[in-house]
Amino acid sequence: MALYYVAHRLFAAHDRALGAHIAHHLARRFGQDAVFLPFCDTDEENLTHPRKGQRLFELDRERLTRIDAMIALLHGPSLDDGVCMEIGYAAARGVPVLAVTTDFQVYGPAPDSAVRSPFPDPLLQHVVSRVISVPQLGPPGNDKNRFARFLDQNLHAIDRAAAEITEPLAGSLPSTSSLPPADMNGQRRAYLEPSPYGGDTWTAEVSDTLHTHGYTTHRAGRFNATDPVQAAGDDWTALARSNLAVADIRGPETPPGAALIIGACAATGRPVYAPDPGCWWTFAHGREPNYRNLMIQYGLTGTFSDLPELVKYLEA
Repeated sequence: MALYYVAHRLFAAHDRALGAHIAHHLARRFGQDAVFLPFCDTDEENLTHPRKGQRLFELDRERLTRIDAMIALLHGPSLDDGVCMEIGYAAARGVPVLAVTTDFQVYGPAPDSAVRSPFPDPLLQHVVSRVISVPQLGPPGNDKNRFARFLDQNLHAIDRAAAEITEPLAGSLPSTSSLPPADMNGQRRAYLEPSPYGGDTWTAEVSDTLHTHGYTTHRAGRFNATDPVQAAGDDWTALARSNLAVADIRGPETPPGAALIIGACAATGRPVYAPDPGCWWTFAHGREPNYRNLMIQYGLTGTFSDLPELVKYLEA
C-alpha cells in the first residue's frame, strides 16, 4: 500500500484543521492507513517523552524514509520552515512532492521582472513535482449572512484543491532529481546557502574558512540570477556534488531555501551546519525548549557561534 505524507503548518487550530481536511479527503479515496498526518498520527498533544521535540522529529523522519509521495501545503510569503525541510527530505530521496496552495499572490525578484513563481524561493518550484493552485474564492452562495457566504467561498476553494490532489496521486507523478548519498571520501566540496535577505559578510567569511581547509565552494546564486529558476536547478546540482553544506538560518524563521537544504542533507547523510540563529526560543507543553522548528533543529548536524567553532566541526 502506498503511503502519503501530508506536510502542513501545525501551530494553530486553523492550520491543523486544514491539514486534517486534506488528510480526510485522501483517506476517503485511498484508505486511512495510506495517509500520515503529523501531530495527529504522532499524538503530539498527549505524547510524553523526556525530549519530546526530538522524539517527534524521529517519528516524522521514520515516516519520511518510507513514503511514496508528499502533499505539501504552502501558503503565503512566509512559508513554514518545517514543511520546507520535509519537502527537501522527500525531494532528495526522489519522492514526488505535490505542492498545494490557495495563495492568490505569485512572486518575483523585482517589480519589473518577467519572472513569476508560485513560491518566494524558486528552489521550491524546482524540486516539487506538481503545483496545484486554487487562488480564487468559490462562487457566492445565497446565505443572507455575508460572513457565512464568505466562509463557504473559502471552503469551496479548499475542497477544490483537495479534489485536485487525488488525480495525480492515483496516476503517475514525476519525481525530482534525487541526490546521491554524501561521498565523504571524494573531493572536498561545500555548498553555501546565504540569506535571501542579503546583509553582512557572513557568506564570504565562511567561504574563506572553507577554502583554508581545502574545500571548493558553491554559493547559491538563484536570488541574484537573471534566470532564477535555472539557477535553482544549478544550486540543486551543486548540492548533489557537495560533501557538506552551510546554511544561514538567521531571521524570524529559517528561510525556505535553507530549510529545504537542511532536509535534503538530513536525507542523504550530508553534514549541514548553521550559525546560531540568535532568536527567541519557543516553548510548548511537555516539550523541551527549541531554538528553531524541531525539524530544523534536529535536522542540523550542528550550529556555530563563530568561525573557530565551525573549524572544530571541519577538523573533527
